[in-house]
Amino acid sequence: MNTVEPALFSSGQAITPLAERMRPRDLAGFVGQQHLLGPGKPLRRVLEGGQLHSMILWGPPGSGKTTLARMLAEHGGAEMQTLSAVTSGVQDIRKAVAHAAQLHDAGGQVLLFVDEVHRFNKAQQDAFLPHIESGVIVFVGATTENPAFELNNALLSRSRVYLLQPVSVEDIATLVRRAVEDTDSGLGNLGLAIDDDAVEFLAVAGGGDARRALGFLETAADVAREDGAGGEGGGRLTLELIRRVVTDRRVHFDKRGDHFYDQISALHKSIRGSDPDATAYWLERMLLGGCDPHYVLRRLLRVASEDVGNADPRALAITLDAWETFDRLGSPEGELAITHAAIYLAVCAKSNAVYRAQKLARKAAADHPDAPVPLHIRNAPTKLAKELGHGAGYRYAHDEEDVFSAGQSYFPGELGQPEFYQPGNQGLEQRIAEKLAELRRRHRAAGRSDK
Repeated sequence: MNTVEPALFSSGQAITPLAERMRPRDLAGFVGQQHLLGPGKPLRRVLEGGQLHSMILWGPPGSGKTTLARMLAEHGGAEMQTLSAVTSGVQDIRKAVAHAAQLHDAGGQVLLFVDEVHRFNKAQQDAFLPHIESGVIVFVGATTENPAFELNNALLSRSRVYLLQPVSVEDIATLVRRAVEDTDSGLGNLGLAIDDDAVEFLAVAGGGDARRALGFLETAADVAREDGAGGEGGGRLTLELIRRVVTDRRVHFDKRGDHFYDQISALHKSIRGSDPDATAYWLERMLLGGCDPHYVLRRLLRVASEDVGNADPRALAITLDAWETFDRLGSPEGELAITHAAIYLAVCAKSNAVYRAQKLARKAAADHPDAPVPLHIRNAPTKLAKELGHGAGYRYAHDEEDVFSAGQSYFPGELGQPEFYQPGNQGLEQRIAEKLAELRRRHRAAGRSDK
């Protein structure tokens, strides 16, 4: 049975992906990362001077880490060896180092590029250290995770860390147009044209990942040729066609790495900042990206105590109700209840007084872990306990005016009378603050000295 290959794979360019074919070979072709590659910037100086040093390239997928490593090797006159921490082990490291040692003895240099270096364990990371120090290898590690958390201090101390940013929408648009027009490595020999709105959509769909955007473009070109759009030898990449291709794209959401915690942080700070619109946006980013709704609900419960507290005690109950509603309805219907709670938390009165009081009380408890309970508030369940003075002198608040025993202390003597809880002036806490100030005044008037 005869089969028809897609046009892209019958053009003599085999199966090498478009993103790989379009990988720049020099600074002139590299788009983005101007904070590292602009005139006078650190990596540009390395490339222009050819003086290589070991480094960690930290950035999101598709930001150019591998391309930069290749350019460094070429400009520095080094042979590039590549390991992937996903598929390599200690034996692979030893083999690469042995080859590097042979080349080093012959006057050459190896740039050892380790992709996903954060996936190596401590022993595997430590295996590079003596060879970095001796100069046998120039070590270049690539990671999408924060090196401070994922890499050994010993490896970090021997390497400089360079942070790569997600590729901007404008830069991805430049790469898309370049790929469509390039007749040597791109799609220029296919007779395709692309509409401006399709370029913009692709650039946004890339989500800061140039490789991803070029992958979408390559698939769209295949579809256009298979559909026969525009007739033999041509085709037009329209917004409608690009939308068809990018049907399964998901919002970028790494469930383990820095992007996860950055987006959770963005949600929390949007609520704390009383911005319901940003709150709704970051919540949807996480839910669309596959975040477990229960994780979000746990974080919202934390917010209800940490950032709202007694300024609006209803916040905690509303969030718990949202949790129960979600469990009863499930996704996606129940996600509306999560949004309901998140927006309420954003717009209600805020106070971190309870949060601060807890921290102060915890420190006091840690500093005075053995302070004895004052006799007058000890339990007195037996005759012996009463003979020892347990409960002696205790004043029952319900028997006194305003259900308040002015002057009575409840702290161990060595702590004095610390005031951990300082209510704010928002919502219900404004009234709590007024009442508490009066109660503390009456304590002092009755002779209780506050510390």
